[in-house]
Amino acid sequence: MKCGLIIPTLNAGEQFKTLLTQLAAQTLPTKKLIVDSESTDGTAELAKSFGFEVLTIPRKNFNHGATRQLALEKILPLDVIIFLTQDVLLHDDESLARLVKIFDADKSVSLSYGRQLPHKNATNEAAILRAFNYPSESQLRSFDDRKIFGLKTAFASNSFAAYRVEALQSVGGFPSNVPLCEDMYVAAKMLLRGLKIYYAASAQVYHSHNYTAVQEFRRYVQIGKFHAQESWIRETFGSAESAGKKFVLMKLSILAKKNPLDCVGAIFRDFAKFLGYRIGRIIS
Repeated sequence: MKCGLIIPTLNAGEQFKTLLTQLAAQTLPTKKLIVDSESTDGTAELAKSFGFEVLTIPRKNFNHGATRQLALEKILPLDVIIFLTQDVLLHDDESLARLVKIFDADKSVSLSYGRQLPHKNATNEAAILRAFNYPSESQLRSFDDRKIFGLKTAFASNSFAAYRVEALQSVGGFPSNVPLCEDMYVAAKMLLRGLKIYYAASAQVYHSHNYTAVQEFRRYVQIGKFHAQESWIRETFGSAESAGKKFVLMKLSILAKKNPLDCVGAIFRDFAKFLGYRIGRIIS
């Protein structure tokens, strides 16, 4: 099984060297490529020193789907392609190997994504979100599971995911016209074709964000735009609001026990998310 690795980058910073060092120690051999949006901090040069091929694109041309598709076409031919984001750190030397192991075991699996653990500096809220989205048990999902998991059936994250290239191409690759959520778009397309998604809990990275309310608002405007534009996903798998409500109630319950004052900030950020999402749905 020939595997490749793609990382979109833009001024990746000091932590990126740690990630590159960890990737060099992985037991899974991969062909490596970064697609860099005109970094000015030496990101591209550093990646080259670790054996990465570098594809440079104009910063203004970056698109979550189209840029990944461009990089994929650059790195082919491959059997499996792995995507990371520049701000992850690998848990151990087997992280990539565990992520792709399922492709040999189950030919119906087209997408595998791993567990994301919170960074050491993660807030309680960020850590709870990681626990909600990335539980300790692995999970195999098919189209029929939408009756159980709703929209979460099509959940995946390109911060740490692998795709069977043949399956990815069969659904048209990554879309070029979505603001965010290119991973969910492809996952939903694959499920509709009778393919399966695997959540590999034993394949782990560290990845979390301590977003401000303003950052949450801006992000959820883009997510709202995506859900309005690709309304077939909500119509097929269920609404985002139901999954969001479940998370908010769980989060507030946990925060109330740990530090009740954290609930105030959490409620404010949740309102920013809800408002951003609704505005995104309207202005799309």
